[in-house]
This record gives sequence, structure tokens and C-alpha cells, in this order.
Amino acid sequence: MHAELTQVIQLAINGAAIGAIYALVALGLVLTYKATEVLNFAYGDVLMASSFVGWGLIVGLGWPFWLAALGTVVLAAALSWLIDARVMRLIVGQPQFAGVMLTIAIAFMLRGAVSMGFGPESRNYPTPWSDDKTVFGDIVVADLSLVIVAAALLVTLVLFWFLRKTPLGISIQAASQNQLAAYLNGIRVKRVTSMVWAIAGGIAALCGLLLAPTALVDIGLWIVVLKALAAVVLGGFGSIPGAIVGGLLLGMIEQFAGVYLPDGFKDAMAYIVLIGVLIVWPRGLLGEAHGRRV
Repeated sequence: MHAELTQVIQLAINGAAIGAIYALVALGLVLTYKATEVLNFAYGDVLMASSFVGWGLIVGLGWPFWLAALGTVVLAAALSWLIDARVMRLIVGQPQFAGVMLTIAIAFMLRGAVSMGFGPESRNYPTPWSDDKTVFGDIVVADLSLVIVAAALLVTLVLFWFLRKTPLGISIQAASQNQLAAYLNGIRVKRVTSMVWAIAGGIAALCGLLLAPTALVDIGLWIVVLKALAAVVLGGFGSIPGAIVGGLLLGMIEQFAGVYLPDGFKDAMAYIVLIGVLIVWPRGLLGEAHGRRV
């Protein structure tokens, strides 16, 4: 295979792996936004805290990876449920800005708690796929990258099935479209909203567990939420399919920018894309057009 083509395929695969993480984080952001119309800036810190909890269970307590992963997902889901049920609900009816500021405050609290509890040092933990690679001709792919893509695909398919085919999923969709109408039809909106936050928290924990072995368990993992926000805008704000498409595209854009553009562009591409989309095509790739006559 031609060396240039091999490099392109390799970059596309690597981009799909990191883009799958962005897509899942963006998916969690969109779910909580559609449920409460509040952009959850604490989402990246739930992800970061989950990676530290996973490290503590695997390395500190010696739990098997799968058991530690399950425990971490359950704890993150419970934490997110509590954030909505015991904190966010206190400001229901207030302007959206109040909700945004509250999630930022929660993010700083989580960051401080993790720093005090675990320390600021970066660390890592073994996974069943550590150091394993799969070779396709001239292309070498880390098994962890394949697992990340497979996990993202599985979570997306299960979530779409859950939202479309189960009574609870249909209730979630109804509540996200019109809370008053859903309430009048017998849906317990508060409970449904907290359930959405719990589901999003579990997705954040999964992202943290898959991202940490490649990016290290570090306080700075929270910043992935900013890149996921760029993916949300790229795909179309509020669109679940758009969040998936935007995340995958952003991961690939970053990988190609790291090779074909000057140094420094790779880390800045998410924000360049964010600004560019807002200027040129604010509705995003799959977002709905909202016009206002003035």
C-alpha cells in the first residue's frame, strides 16, 4: 500500500477513536440540555472524577477492570442523579444563566475534591487491552482504539433503542419536548429528568475509563468537555445524531491537523472549528433552523 494512503487511513482510524470519545461526551451534554435546557459544564469534571475513581478501584483496591468499570459507572450515575435532584432542582424557573453558573461552581467543587482526595499527580492503570495491537497490512491499530469505537457504537445503538422503544425512553422524549404537556399526561417529569442526568453521568464515567489509559488519569481531563462542546455546535446544537457526527468529525480533524498543519494547530482545532461554525453555519450540520422575524 502506498505510504501516503497508509498514513491517511491510520490517521482516520486514530481520529475515529478519539472522535468516539468526543461524540459520547457530546451526547451526554445534549441529553442533559434537552432535559433541563441547561448546558452542564460540570460534565467534564464528572468524567475526570470517574477516571480517578476507576484508578482507585483498579490500582488501589485491586478490583478487576470490569468490576471496577461497573462500580465507577454506577457511582457516576448516582452522583449525576443527586446533582439534578438535590441541587439543580433548587433553581427551577430561574434564567438559564443561573443554571450554567451553578454547573460551573459544581465543576470547581468536584475538581477541588478530587485534587484533595487523590492528589494532583498524573497516573495510569492497566486495561485488558493495554499494549495490544492489531495489524491490518501496513496499518497498526491499538486494540484500545478499537474498543473505544465499539463501545461508542454500542452505547449509541442501545440509547437510540431505549429512547424509541421503551416506555421510559418515550417519556424522556416527551418531557424533553414539552414538560408541561408531559406532566399533564401523567409523566413524572422530575423523576424522568433526574434519570436523564443519571444516564448521562454513566456515559461520562465510561468515557473517563476509556480515555484515561491513553491520556492518563489527570485533573486536566475535564477539558474534554470544551472539545465536546465544539462537537455539539458542529453537529447541530440539541441534535443527538449531530452530536455523534460532530464528535467523529472533530476527532478526525484534529488528527489530520496534527500531521498536515503547523505545530500547535492540533490542540487549537476544536476552538477554531467552534468559532468557524458559529460564524458560517450556526445551526450546525444536523441542527434545526430557528428563524426570528424582527
